[in-house]
Amino acid sequence: MVRKSKVKKLKIKLVRSVIGYPKKQREIVKGLGLRRLRHEVIRPDTPEIRGMIEKVKHLVETEGI
Repeated sequence: MVRKSKVKKLKIKLVRSVIGYPKKQREIVKGLGLRRLRHEVIRPDTPEIRGMIEKVKHLVETEGI
C-alpha cells in the first residue's frame, strides 16, 4: 500500500487594502491569487509562497490547515 504524503496548506486572507503600497507588493498580492479585501485562497506551504507572504505580512493573515 502506497501512502500519499500529506502536503501542508496555508489559508491566506487579504485584510488590508493594497492602495498606497508599492507596485511590487501589489504584484505579490496578485501573485498569491488575492483579488479583493477579505478574499481567501488556499495555497501549498512551500518556501516560495512563504517568501511572498513574508513580503506582504502587513497586508495578509495566514492560517495553517
